[in-house]
Amino acid sequence: MKKAVGIDIGGTKTAIAAVTSEGRIVSELALPTNSTAGFADGTERIVRSVHTVVTRAGWPCEDLAGIGIGCAGPVDPVQGSIHNPYTLPGWEDAHIVRALAEHLGVPVWLENDADAALLGECCFGAGQGCDPVVMLTFGTGVGGGILAQGRIVRGARGQHPELGHLSVVTNGAECYCGTRGCLESIASGTAIGARGEAAGWIDARAVFAAARAGETSAAAIVADAVNAVCTAVWTIAHTVLPQRLLLGGGIMDEHYDLFAGSATAALARATQFDPKSVTVAKAALGNRAGLAGAASLALRAG
Repeated sequence: MKKAVGIDIGGTKTAIAAVTSEGRIVSELALPTNSTAGFADGTERIVRSVHTVVTRAGWPCEDLAGIGIGCAGPVDPVQGSIHNPYTLPGWEDAHIVRALAEHLGVPVWLENDADAALLGECCFGAGQGCDPVVMLTFGTGVGGGILAQGRIVRGARGQHPELGHLSVVTNGAECYCGTRGCLESIASGTAIGARGEAAGWIDARAVFAAARAGETSAAAIVADAVNAVCTAVWTIAHTVLPQRLLLGGGIMDEHYDLFAGSATAALARATQFDPKSVTVAKAALGNRAGLAGAASLALRAG
């Protein structure tokens, strides 16, 4: 049985897990990312945490196939470096693969966190047996990844295509990505929460609750998010034609049926391909998809 460590690095929290070749998490822990303390501090804390999870699992480090990292992008998987001043300030141009390999003495791989979550679902979750697969994750932001012929699809110079920044509404809300009306600026938890706060609700969860209770303004915010997702799903289906389109992340964990029902109904109207060839499904692994997928980088290569 192969063994690996998966690391999921986000802007506020980093999760680390010991994972078997079947995708079973044996031991895990979480720690604050705290990137503003500097990359050396972060590396030291991650190294200590890796030793903790493998010790709890009863695995010597030398038995590991390796360590896989899923990290909020932009990242450079080829160079093994992080280039994300937005959510990881203080870690710009941080060569995390080299640093962890030197400290731990095992092979290390790096991937965008959305791609890592997609790999987790395709190896161990709702994407198993399907190809191509597209996954959209809805949380603080909106991430996405594409797998085709068993491999992650990359863009020019190996960069990660940002499906969360598909433009879905003409002249919609402004986004830091440089355009207006992108999917993230309408359907992310941050965007829903910001619109809700302007109308008197404290966060996105409160907006969804108010919409269920029949509050008109809250229902309008949720309807805009649903319509944005439907437009994105339609665009992706006609561009990529995936066998399976997965919806994941915290918002979908709680409200999948609301979004998926509308998206499936929209795809049923497609005339340029057989609508039955594309299925919309809920991601199965929840917030552990990134950990499992990160570990799979080592498990598949080791």
